[in-house]
Amino acid sequence: MPTDCNAELFEFAPVKGRAVVAGFDGGAITSDAGAVLLGSADRAIRLVERFAQCFIDRRRAELVEHLVPTLVGQRVFGIALGYEDINDHDDLRHDPIMAVLAGKLAARREDCAPVAGKSTLNRLELSRGTATRYHKIAHDAVAIEGLFVTLFLEAYKTPPKEIILDLDATDDPLHGHQEGRFFHGYYDCYCYLPLYVFCGRHLLAAKLRPANIDGAAGAVDEIARIVAQIRERWPMTRIILRADSGFARDALMTWCEANGVDFIFGLAKNVRLNRAIGAELVEAREESRTTGRPARRFKELIWSTRKSWSCERRVIGKAEWTQGEANPRFIVTSLTTADSDGRHLYENVYCARGEMENRIKECQMDLFADRTSTGTMMANQLRLWFASMAYVLVDSLRRIALQTTDLADATCGTVRRKLFKIGALVTISVRRIKLAMASGCPYKAAFAAAHQALAADTG
Repeated sequence: MPTDCNAELFEFAPVKGRAVVAGFDGGAITSDAGAVLLGSADRAIRLVERFAQCFIDRRRAELVEHLVPTLVGQRVFGIALGYEDINDHDDLRHDPIMAVLAGKLAARREDCAPVAGKSTLNRLELSRGTATRYHKIAHDAVAIEGLFVTLFLEAYKTPPKEIILDLDATDDPLHGHQEGRFFHGYYDCYCYLPLYVFCGRHLLAAKLRPANIDGAAGAVDEIARIVAQIRERWPMTRIILRADSGFARDALMTWCEANGVDFIFGLAKNVRLNRAIGAELVEAREESRTTGRPARRFKELIWSTRKSWSCERRVIGKAEWTQGEANPRFIVTSLTTADSDGRHLYENVYCARGEMENRIKECQMDLFADRTSTGTMMANQLRLWFASMAYVLVDSLRRIALQTTDLADATCGTVRRKLFKIGALVTISVRRIKLAMASGCPYKAAFAAAHQALAADTG
C-alpha cells in the first residue's frame, strides 16, 4: 500500500519505557509481496494477455498512458488481492507491487502513476459491445466466454476419459436500482440470478441473468456452446451434466439425449413419486425404529410426467427415514445400469455436486463476484467476468504451484491471506527489483515451494 498518504504519527501504549508510534511514511513498502506468485501464474497460462485481447481500444494511441493489458491485469490482480472496489486503485496505483505486476515501473508523464486510477478503470468497466464516441473501449462477450473454456481445456495435458459439468444458479443480492433488478420469492430479495458452470474446480461459465426467469433459463444455449468447444478439442471425452432439480427440464434433457451428453439431475418430489416408493419408505421406517438410526432404501423407476416430459426416463428414488420422519428424494438420469446401480449414482455421483456450492462461495465471498452495483446489466456482467477471471488465476496458482503444500485445498481467501499478504520493502536499482519480505512470515516454505513449481512450469 502507499506509504506517503499521511505523515502524521500515531501514538500507542509505550513498551518498556519506549514510545510506540506509527506512520505511513515508510517509503516503497507493499503489503502484497506474495502477488509476484500471481504474476508467475499469469505468465504460465497467459490469462491477462488473452483476456486483454477480448477488448477493442479505439483511444488515440499517442494520448494513451495505460494500455488495455495494464488495465485488465490491474483489475484482475486487484480483485485476487482483495481489492474489489476500483476506488481502491487511486491509492493502489502507487503501490510498487502493482507496477511490478504490470511490468511498468514508471509512466511517460511525470504527473502519472505506473498504473491507472479509478477513473480510467471505470471507463474500462463501462465498456460496451461496440466502441462509441463516449466509450472508446469495447469488449467481445463471445471471446470472453470462449476464453474460460479454453483455459479449462489447457489445464489438462491429455484429454480425460470423462468429465462432469456442474450447473447451478445462485442469488446475487442487489441494493440499488440496477437494470434487470427483480424480486425473487425464494431468496426473498431483489437480485440477479447468475448461472455458473464448473468442472471440478475449473470455472467454465458465469452468466449474469435477471431474477424473473426460471433457474434453468438459457442453460441449453450455454451448455451447447461449452460442449461444442470441448468436443472440438476432446472428441472422445464423455460429458455428464449434473445439477439440482431446478435443471430437470425436458428441453435440457432432450438436448442431452439428442447430442450424446449424459445427465444426472435432481427431481422434485410429488405425490405420485412418493407413492411409487411407499413400500420402501415403510421398510426404512421399520428399520429405523429397530436400530434407532436413519435407514434408507433405493428404488429404480421408468418414469414420465403426465405432461411436461416428452419420453420416459430412468428415475432413482431414495426412500429414507430419518429423525422420525420420511425424507424421500429423487434423481433423473440418462446413465444406465451398466454405469452403476441407483444407490451409487445417488450417493457417490449426484451428491458430490454439493462441492460446486463451495466454488460459488469462493467466487462470491473471496473474489467479490456479487459486487454488481453498476447501473447496467452489461457493466455488471463485465464485473462478474473480472471476478471470475481472478478466480481462474488463483485456482491456476493452486493447481500448478500448491499441490505439494498445506494450501493445496485452501480456499482463494485463505491463499490470499497466507500467501499474498506478505509485507515487504521494495528496492529498485539499475539491475534488479528486490522485495525484502517479512522475515517472520510463517508461510515461507509454502512460498518457496510455489515459486519452485512455477519456475519449473514456465521454464
